[in-house]
Amino acid sequence: MTKVIVFIDHKRGVIKKATAESLSVGKNIAGQIPLVAVMFGAGAKDAVFCLSKYGVDREIVFDNKHLKNPVSLNAVKPLIAIIKQEKPDIILFPHTAAVKELLAAVSANLGISPIVDCVAIENTDGKLTCHRPVYAGKVVVSLTSNQKPTIVSIRPNIFPVIERSAKTKIEEFAFQLNATDILTTIREISGDDKKRPDLMEAKIIIAGGRGVGCAENFVVLEQLADVLGAAVGASRSVVDAEWQPQCIQIGQTGKTVAPELYIACGISGAIQHLAGIYSSKTIVAINSDPDAPIFKIADYGIIGDVKEVVPALIQELKKAKQSS
Repeated sequence: MTKVIVFIDHKRGVIKKATAESLSVGKNIAGQIPLVAVMFGAGAKDAVFCLSKYGVDREIVFDNKHLKNPVSLNAVKPLIAIIKQEKPDIILFPHTAAVKELLAAVSANLGISPIVDCVAIENTDGKLTCHRPVYAGKVVVSLTSNQKPTIVSIRPNIFPVIERSAKTKIEEFAFQLNATDILTTIREISGDDKKRPDLMEAKIIIAGGRGVGCAENFVVLEQLADVLGAAVGASRSVVDAEWQPQCIQIGQTGKTVAPELYIACGISGAIQHLAGIYSSKTIVAINSDPDAPIFKIADYGIIGDVKEVVPALIQELKKAKQSS
């Protein structure tokens, strides 16, 4: 018998794809034992209909004025209190940028070494063997833990989302957040008005590398993204050069994506970047260097200057849209 708790990363009650993947993994591990989801902040109660389709039997919710960001460090104390009350065997977190800090704080407070960024899990009678890549994906290590609970984070866009209907029961958690528990103050949440899809969930991604030339040239990639309804990403070299913010970095030290279509513009194809895109269904590479490593893994390749190829591509796409 294995009791599993999954922490829910959401935005006003709308759960993220990475969370749905974690729930699917959690249900596989729990089997016939009720799966428990823990959800903090505004909109938690409204998510019950969504959680029920992923096999969640119980949803423990906790809302507070200091949890405008439900994965902030203010969530550490109530989450630890729930863990101590529920006594789970396994706690699963989606390995998203927002959750990493909370996971680390909870693990440290409980004195547990978490197994993070897992890409495969084997379950033998509740004993997990977790596999995670190291050295930019060159090596995959297998890890187990004798600690209880076992804390594991799931790499996004790796595990399939499996829908299983369940009758989810909502339980409100009573907890008092004191002044000493308030570690962060949220004054403003930006990005609510963004028009492009979330990078982690986008079906189409236009990503730029050093071959784009300069920060100003990213405008052309954004125009292509607008035509296709795509998200915009960047390689690490672009972020290091401060052409684009770190929040759109893709790769080993950035985000792992799995779009239907990934268009790499001026990206050479370093192994650190490829580690973040290998789940993409179709990869199109545009690069002026015919020997760029990106062409070895691309489904389609265009040898040419990004500044010339992308505007021409935009024109042809607009013509195709007008004629359809």
